[in-house]
Amino acid sequence: MSPEGLRATGGRAPDVFREGGWIPMRQYGLDEEVDFLIIGTGAGGGTLAGKLAEHGFSVVAMDAGPYFRPLEDFASDETEQGKLYWQDKRICTGENPLQMGGKNSGKAVGGSMVHFAMVSLRFRPEWFKSRSLLGYGADWPLDWREMWGYYRQAEQALSISGPVTYPWGPKRPRYPYRAHEINAAGKLLAKGAEALGIKWTETPLATVSAPRGEAPPCVYRGFCRFGCSTNAKQSTLNTWIPRAIKAGAEIRDLAMAGRIEVDAADRVTGVQFYRDGAWHFQTARNVVVAGYAVETPRLLLNSATQRHPQGLANSSGLVGKYLMSQSNQAVFGRMQEEVRWYKGPPSLTLTEHWNYEDKKDFFGGYCWMAQGPLPIEWAFIQTGARGIWGEALRQEMMQYNHQVGLKMVGETLPDARNTVTLAEETDQYGLKIPRISFSWGENDKALIQHAIGQMTRSMEAIGAEDIFAQTEDANHLAGTARMGFTPQDSVVNADCRSWDIPNLWICDGSVFPTTGGVNPSLTIQAIALRTADRIKAMAQRGEL
Repeated sequence: MSPEGLRATGGRAPDVFREGGWIPMRQYGLDEEVDFLIIGTGAGGGTLAGKLAEHGFSVVAMDAGPYFRPLEDFASDETEQGKLYWQDKRICTGENPLQMGGKNSGKAVGGSMVHFAMVSLRFRPEWFKSRSLLGYGADWPLDWREMWGYYRQAEQALSISGPVTYPWGPKRPRYPYRAHEINAAGKLLAKGAEALGIKWTETPLATVSAPRGEAPPCVYRGFCRFGCSTNAKQSTLNTWIPRAIKAGAEIRDLAMAGRIEVDAADRVTGVQFYRDGAWHFQTARNVVVAGYAVETPRLLLNSATQRHPQGLANSSGLVGKYLMSQSNQAVFGRMQEEVRWYKGPPSLTLTEHWNYEDKKDFFGGYCWMAQGPLPIEWAFIQTGARGIWGEALRQEMMQYNHQVGLKMVGETLPDARNTVTLAEETDQYGLKIPRISFSWGENDKALIQHAIGQMTRSMEAIGAEDIFAQTEDANHLAGTARMGFTPQDSVVNADCRSWDIPNLWICDGSVFPTTGGVNPSLTIQAIALRTADRIKAMAQRGEL
């Protein structure tokens, strides 16, 4: 289909280009009962759609956002790419209200992975049993050794570019592609880490360092937390979604799911969704909710019935509970020499020292990475963290090429006070909007202060001047539909299957019982791959 034709359909792509040819996308009828209807196409839903389709199931995957094509629809412009974020109204409350947008939401086929920073890290093995082994949080009903195999599958699918050896955790095979060249900002992180006597490494990134099919190697433009206009970024948009289509799935964009319908036997029958100015109903044998930590509980709560007055899959009362947002504070400084930190992906080096070091006076862990915010973001950091405006701001921006920064990804403990509930206010579809309440706990505050102190020491060690901290920032979300061991302690079991409704599944970051101190996308994909294999095995045994 031509670019003109794509734009004429409002962004829809009824077929995809992959490895030399167009792949037609099957269109399922609304009355055609598909095996799996997946709501959301990000790290969880997009990966699951690809794998289930390859396992032979009929699949329709819906997304509220458009189906973009990187080479045609993405531009090297910070403001233009706001179209990738979920900007619909939410009400944010609590002692530390979350700022929703680019860091924790997506509204496009491919979900947040379209604009994620590509950092692809595995959980520390002990985190899957953090309550039993480390004394905090909650245990996962998963074994790290099984997850290690699915991590490997996810890394292969995304052609992760990473170091020859990784200095933390159990030994693992080499990454599919070599690590990227380290920019000046990354080298300064390495210098600071060495001065503190801690290990560092090149960051495993989902952007190719050599050609892969139709994807050219990364050209280090620096517009990495946006849609990649060269298509070097490897996300669900250009990996699992094309695989799903090739295997017979339909990707239905611009389709807002509003309600899951359930029959008298407590089985899902399909989903009401809004598209082309009207409401429609898609029948399905199974429904998977993969809308992430806010939209997933919102949909379940908005689907309440007389038999399920507190929302679907909510006999435990835990839907919308234990929302977690990883801490994302930063420390910045200025160097005498030019750094030009915008060159290349923003996080080319990192240290996980404090994820694997347990001698500290708080629970949980964190890593930190080199940073390279683009000019508009840097200006907002100046005004927000330092209160600088006017001529003073202009003078600071003149020092842009000399700046250097470190940013953490920290573990937040599960806290029942942090919730997603429904407000009375409705959106453009007539659906109740989410109310998001979040507050840092005392352990979270202690972890953040420790990280800021360590990053500050690292900056001082490299001779940075005018050092300051960005203290109010949060990042990746998790929780609100946690997996567990019993119907009383969780929303879904280890296979992401609802305890209450056997043909309702949840497969995204909302199933996390804990967050860990690394970016969550690789773990979400590993869970999706495992869930697909478990579903296949259940189908073979006649247990679906």
